[in-house]
Amino acid sequence: MKKRVVTVLVPIVLILIVIAAALGSQILEKYSYSKNKADLNAYFNITNVDDVAMVVQDSIVEEKARLREGVCYFTLPTVEKYFTDRFYVNSTEQILLFTTDTDVVRIDIGDGSNVMYVSDAGQELGYQAAFYEGDTLYIAGDYVKKYANFEYLVHDEPLRVQIYTQWGSYTEATVSKKTALRYQGGIKSDILTELSAGDSVEILEKMENWSKVQTTDAFIGYVENKVLKEEHEAERVCSTGFQEIVYNNVKKDGKINLTFHQVFEEVGGDKLAAALAPTRTVNVVAPTWFRLNGSSGDFTSLANQSYVAKAHELGIEVWALITDVDSLDLYGAEIDFVELLSSSANRRRLINGLMAQVDSYGLDGINIDFEKVRSDSGTHFVQFIRELSIETRKRGVVLSVDNYVPSEYTAHYNRKEQGIVADYIIIMGYDEHYVGGGAAGSNASIGFVEGGITDTKAVVPAEKIINAVPFYTRVWESGPDGLKASTLTMNAEADWVRRTGVTPTWLDEPCQNYAEYQVNDTLYQCWLEDVESIRVKLQVMQSQGIKGVASWKIGLEVPGVWDVIADYMAQ
Repeated sequence: MKKRVVTVLVPIVLILIVIAAALGSQILEKYSYSKNKADLNAYFNITNVDDVAMVVQDSIVEEKARLREGVCYFTLPTVEKYFTDRFYVNSTEQILLFTTDTDVVRIDIGDGSNVMYVSDAGQELGYQAAFYEGDTLYIAGDYVKKYANFEYLVHDEPLRVQIYTQWGSYTEATVSKKTALRYQGGIKSDILTELSAGDSVEILEKMENWSKVQTTDAFIGYVENKVLKEEHEAERVCSTGFQEIVYNNVKKDGKINLTFHQVFEEVGGDKLAAALAPTRTVNVVAPTWFRLNGSSGDFTSLANQSYVAKAHELGIEVWALITDVDSLDLYGAEIDFVELLSSSANRRRLINGLMAQVDSYGLDGINIDFEKVRSDSGTHFVQFIRELSIETRKRGVVLSVDNYVPSEYTAHYNRKEQGIVADYIIIMGYDEHYVGGGAAGSNASIGFVEGGITDTKAVVPAEKIINAVPFYTRVWESGPDGLKASTLTMNAEADWVRRTGVTPTWLDEPCQNYAEYQVNDTLYQCWLEDVESIRVKLQVMQSQGIKGVASWKIGLEVPGVWDVIADYMAQ
């Protein structure tokens, strides 16, 4: 009987043992810490053996760096996105330029890039500063650090670089005992790296049981809160020693009242005096003296010494204008701005020519009015402005640049960079609706003007902005033959109103007087530019705190407009 009982019990005990073992294994599996190691190449998204992962502040970014002979390199788009967008590259000439307030610093891309040329004087760098890998330009991080404030440190296994571009306070804690940094919060998550007691981590996000942290060697993961101690606020201090480049711009006291003086032949001081006779408080005149006549840096000149002498006698500065409007080369084609401005030699020829005019005639400034620069020429145009600013700064003369009201189509003019290196940015606050634009409308409604100032102020200091107002408008004809427009000058508006028999009505939305009439199937419309519309524009300019007003152009106005401009200047 006893033997029979034992025979029965043994299997039962064995079954119980197996069940207990299984349950214990499940419990152990559930509550034990995973020892699986994460694939760090996948974690850092490294797919190429030459890739160096980038951690910017507390984020792993998609861009990759390169390590070459112990030097860390970044692609040009990476440099522009995270560090500085102020380098100029010419792949045809194989040069990398950076323009300071006094010099153009040149690197010859490739094997010769271990020498930096400052105003053509060579300085050894001790490393290759820039090279192409296919079509991709890489620039040495140490070279970029000459012109941008950031620091970085390269770590290996796998290769990664920790980058800081911002400094300030953060929350720090100490690891109390050896523990694992995991990919996600939870004991079953894969291990990124092991942390030792005493290691410091930055707390990025604190949850109930786990915290997201960043290690000093650029891992970002999760640890349990119970292993963190001595949590406190710490300060990340910039130790780069970087000195921001200061561009010593020419600054004029008080407000500027500039008027453009369009001339088609050489005129002297007597004609200038006659043109200025009806004006009040004008302190700058910008004659249209220089016109591009080729893509090699040449231009024609209508400069006149007695004109400058008379302006100075009247206490008025002369900022001579160079334009591309209606400019043609010797073959009757429009100016090719890529050819003109991408060439270092052509830029130098144009700048030298302008400075020769400044020196010969005692000009107080140069005004750049290039209105046909396409997007493929934008970077070259900006580099031209940078290089020109060096020469105007040396002479203490003003560099002003005319710009459209900001839009996506004119973003390549890079008003932000202009606002750094040029002295004044003049907004052409008109041509809201223009011939060929497809719709009739105001030449410069108040919303258009205010938006242009606000959008420019987003990237250019207010004390550098001048807004130009129009002394003209357009009469629109909508009829069987489509939409047409003709220019109506301010001083001809009264006669137009009398001849047409219209009664203008003030419209609050554009802040302009409006008139229309119909002849047969043709509708005529006009948003007038008059003393009242200019007054409202000046009120907006005053409230925006910008530097001053410009006007296109002298001779089209009515005398009363100078009274409202004088009131603005006195505020």
